[in-house]
Amino acid sequence: MIRRFGEPAQAERTYRHRPGVYAILAQGSNLLVTHQAEPEPEFQLPGGGIDAGESPLPALYREVMEETGWSIASPKRLGAFRRFTYMPEYDLWAEKLCHIYLARPVRPLGPPTEAGHTALWMPAEIAAQELANEGDRYFVSRLLRG
Repeated sequence: MIRRFGEPAQAERTYRHRPGVYAILAQGSNLLVTHQAEPEPEFQLPGGGIDAGESPLPALYREVMEETGWSIASPKRLGAFRRFTYMPEYDLWAEKLCHIYLARPVRPLGPPTEAGHTALWMPAEIAAQELANEGDRYFVSRLLRG
């Protein structure tokens, strides 16, 4: 059974299944996170949806590059969670299946290419409190506990 975070599904809504991949990128005691300006300003683990016909690992590399400008190496899957949420950028209600990976940030190759994203380093202890969704906070906290 996959752990659910956030609001439960609402019976009157139709949800679209949206698998996604997200990375915990640690360097020392800091994490590379992304700040998304809209629709609400929030800190997030870099990542996003897996496109049709795309496999999870290529999606992870692509999403991290788009949202941070960094290349990564050695991704290791830590687990997954699901959450039910409204995605205003797509005007849809989604059941997001979020696969979480631990990966090594290698080097910055340029600025984020996805509009509205800013990459920044944040102490892991602060990220465990400030990341916007409960599932991301859970996996960062679990990693900190070792």
